[in-house]
Amino acid sequence: MVILLTIVHIIVCLFLVIVVLLQSGKAADLAGAFGGMGSQTVFGPRGSATVLSKATTLAAALFMVTSLSLSIIATRGGSGTPTLLDKARKPLSGPQQPPALPQPGQTVPINVTPSVDGQKGPTQTIPVPVQATPTLPVQQQGTQQK
Repeated sequence: MVILLTIVHIIVCLFLVIVVLLQSGKAADLAGAFGGMGSQTVFGPRGSATVLSKATTLAAALFMVTSLSLSIIATRGGSGTPTLLDKARKPLSGPQQPPALPQPGQTVPINVTPSVDGQKGPTQTIPVPVQATPTLPVQQQGTQQK
């Protein structure tokens, strides 16, 4: 359905472009360039509707209908490509505990790959002790250090 409607939309677009380009402009003379629209009528010269103007009206109406139809079909078919919010990692089911942080005094394994003169050696695991984070002294409000 979408493919058929898209093909009809493209054909209508091309037909509309051709019909508009084939029409001659109204008041295309020198007086029309300066706002003069003719002396017999109040709103300018208006001839009967030609075949090209009727075809333009029909093509414009079909263009609007196919555009709206394609837009509605595109928004209702939401199972196609996911949006950025859908691609975001969804939380796992059930309550998850964050990994426990090591306490000062414990050891943590660290992988080290030594290199000597540009040659990499075998990867080794070394236990490293965890140190306490140094804290800065908190100043009380109203006292200033000099």
